[in-house]
Amino acid sequence: MSHTLFETKIQRVQRCELAVPGSRPEMFEKALKSGVDFIFLDLEDAVAPDDKIQARKNIIQAINDLDWKGHGITLSVRINGLDTQFMVRDVVDLVEQAGRKIDTILIPKVGVYADVYMVEAMLNQLEMQQGLKNRIGIEALIETALGMANVEDIARNGAAGRLEALHFGVADYAASNRARTTNIGGLNPDYPGDQWHAAISRMTVACRAFGLRPIDGPFGDIQDPEGYKQAARRAAALGCEGKWAIHPTQIALANEVFTPPAAEIEKARRILAALKEAAAQGKGAASLDGRLIDAASERMANNIVKAAEAIAAKNN
Repeated sequence: MSHTLFETKIQRVQRCELAVPGSRPEMFEKALKSGVDFIFLDLEDAVAPDDKIQARKNIIQAINDLDWKGHGITLSVRINGLDTQFMVRDVVDLVEQAGRKIDTILIPKVGVYADVYMVEAMLNQLEMQQGLKNRIGIEALIETALGMANVEDIARNGAAGRLEALHFGVADYAASNRARTTNIGGLNPDYPGDQWHAAISRMTVACRAFGLRPIDGPFGDIQDPEGYKQAARRAAALGCEGKWAIHPTQIALANEVFTPPAAEIEKARRILAALKEAAAQGKGAASLDGRLIDAASERMANNIVKAAEAIAAKNN
């Protein structure tokens, strides 16, 4: 193992992240009671330009008025892009008026590390100004060709500061690459395999190398639950910890996929027990169910057990 190690910076249960438009305040309380792990209140793509300012006011009021923590929800806000006139007031107003109740800020269309640095510098100053005791984290959307070309640099430098997670934004990524598809996250019948495998894998490797959480983005067809689960299973197989929901019906689907099943947890515990017994006998490996298990097996099993324990702790 290398002497250079980046442990997971902040561990949060993030099996499903529900997107809620800031221009739809009637949806806030329903989202609050949905049983989802994570919510981001959206000021960006889901809000029309003429509604941006009112959406910001709606979100600030909802953050202050509703009991997000009491419902076990980690709360994020997706701000507008750095190339818009809305972004500065998004950050300033959110932190000044509701900063004590915000867990993370989600930055869209991050292309270079400097994008993250700009928001981090603003948060540093605003938290000092407001005397906040909590530290607001940053999450970044990798959803452009530029962002993917720089994903390792974004992860490496961001991990030294507030950056906690990277999200794969499949729709804007497809547009940025001029991919011949109009689907959001689904399989392309013209492509022999998973069109997004390489991109998600690259982002996930960057996250794991530098202690960040990798999260898969949206699946557009809310009438195709099996398609959603298929996309979620592919992301989970590559190492993602969770996936977005753009409709409440997708929450249970994500939770199902990203919660280790009981049989998998039991097998992981048996691996750990067998290796502990082997170590007591001076052996570095063991046999379980006719298969060799060793230190790498222990690390994989520990991942499963730790994830299950974190989910159980949240549910309790």
